[in-house]
Amino acid sequence: MLHEFIEKLESIPATIIGGIFLVASFILSKLGITFIFDFAWITIFISGIPLLYSAIKKLINNKGISKISSALLISIAMIAAISIGDLFAGAEVAFIMAIGEILENITTNKAKKGLKNLIKLTPTQGRKIQDGKEIIINADEILLNDIIRILPGEIIPVDGIIIQGETSIDQSIMTGESLPVDKTINDEVFCGTINRFGSIDIKATKVGEDSSFQKLIKMVQEAENKKSPIQRIADKWASLLVPVALLLAIITYFVTQDITRAVTILVVFCPCALVLATPTAIMAAIGQATKHGIIIKSGEALEKMGKVDTITFDKTGTITLGKLEVSDIISFSELSEENLLQLVSSAESKSEHPLAKAIIEHAKKMNILLDESTSFKMEAGKGIFAIVNNDEILCGNEKFLNEKNIKIENEIKEKLNELRLQGKATLLVVKNNNCIGIIALSDILRPEVKNIIEELSKLKTESILLTGDNKTTSEYFANLVGIKKVFNELLPEDKVKNIIDLQNLGKTVCMIGDGVNDAPALKTANVGIAMGSIGSDIAIEAADIALMSDNISKITYLKRLSNATVRTIKFSIALSMFINFLAIALSVLGLLNPTTGALVHNAGSVFVVMIAALLYERKFDK
Repeated sequence: MLHEFIEKLESIPATIIGGIFLVASFILSKLGITFIFDFAWITIFISGIPLLYSAIKKLINNKGISKISSALLISIAMIAAISIGDLFAGAEVAFIMAIGEILENITTNKAKKGLKNLIKLTPTQGRKIQDGKEIIINADEILLNDIIRILPGEIIPVDGIIIQGETSIDQSIMTGESLPVDKTINDEVFCGTINRFGSIDIKATKVGEDSSFQKLIKMVQEAENKKSPIQRIADKWASLLVPVALLLAIITYFVTQDITRAVTILVVFCPCALVLATPTAIMAAIGQATKHGIIIKSGEALEKMGKVDTITFDKTGTITLGKLEVSDIISFSELSEENLLQLVSSAESKSEHPLAKAIIEHAKKMNILLDESTSFKMEAGKGIFAIVNNDEILCGNEKFLNEKNIKIENEIKEKLNELRLQGKATLLVVKNNNCIGIIALSDILRPEVKNIIEELSKLKTESILLTGDNKTTSEYFANLVGIKKVFNELLPEDKVKNIIDLQNLGKTVCMIGDGVNDAPALKTANVGIAMGSIGSDIAIEAADIALMSDNISKITYLKRLSNATVRTIKFSIALSMFINFLAIALSVLGLLNPTTGALVHNAGSVFVVMIAALLYERKFDK
């Protein structure tokens, strides 16, 4: 009940009312108009009670020196000013503290929708093979070593080993890989991934809470719990300021025998400008970032981004567009590139494989008309067979051709290896038992990434690639953009481990990603940034910052903005401390009284807000 009452007093409407009565008290006192009571009492009630509540709560609950807070110092100053009859001074320091609290709360967003969304993706059912029959059971009823059948299009309900069948698995939810991965007998499959083509039977190896997908959920949850609230700089200083202020006030009173000077010292010692330094600068920076399509969820994230010295990138959808396109059409026969593309597109026209769809899409862009194909057959994870214009066409991988006893010339093998070293997916084309060409596909590199890596280097920030892709592909793309350090073939827990290892080396780490599989890493990093417009909802919710425009070049802008924000906060703190110590000296000399002292230290607060406003207007694009 008391807590709810305090929350109402701390609300924005209540604080505005307190401010109105504080101004009214000041104006009426200058005009010599008196009422039954001073309007400053209303401000003291609205802004002062939450202050006292916070100070007493910390005295009771906190341990050691943390019992002493900025709220305690300001409460002492407020009570001292009231005791000598200077109600305005007492109300003013309480009101400024309330404003600082509101500004700080505005910059904090504690949304945790991402975990709920991740839980929604959990598989609910599975097909258990029992006595030769399929039985639909709940996923949580699947036991270790149960045989589970997964049909095309179904989500795999547990981790397991394939014991029958071949297929291609979409593992993007776990690894972020842009292509489905071909799987056959004895290959491992993961819970939450999608079976794209053939029917497979698996033996359950990890079930329930031990499955990879449940561990993914658990990692997000644990990382969320590790996030601690911002410890305000004013509170860090308070343990020193409170005893110093009290001691100085007592000494001044005994030396001068002037209680007004002692109370004035307590008033001007209040760290109101110090309290405002962080939230006002952060509010201005968050407003600045919003104009550029960047959503910053908390002031803590912005402060930490200014201290980041290492940025880890996911590959697919982050430094690349996450979309396969035809990159090479190579003919080893009399067919032109266009005719080869027409032949392959016609043969693949009935296929649902992502490679086939990308090739057909490319043919449509080239305005190539497809011929009718017949006798279409597909072997999951290998390739297809079709008849086009009475010619037998095979399209598939090297293994597929070897099984069909199709000879692959050394020239073709050399070209195939060259394309693979470039991180490209390849499709061999066979016409009437002769290998006649290769079509290669590649994820598209974002053209601006190389410049971003160079700019980050100038900002003394190291770039690292963390990806689920294979070694050849990841290193090829890393070399293109100038990233020197690469960690590949990573599952979500591997990305988390790499980030923790970097943090243990004293690095302040930022992670940039877009997929569900990046969520634990985004949460574990000191700062997580999600590619907003294409990223999964879970990645966006897990991250501290979201790039809503899907423009990764905003990273360098964000880094400059964050650096400037940290510098602004430090400057504002230094300025507020200087004004405070100057005011203390004037108070000791008797040149300030509680009211004028309150106004002087309020001027420090105004300066801090003005400096923050300048931050909002600055240009950080270059």
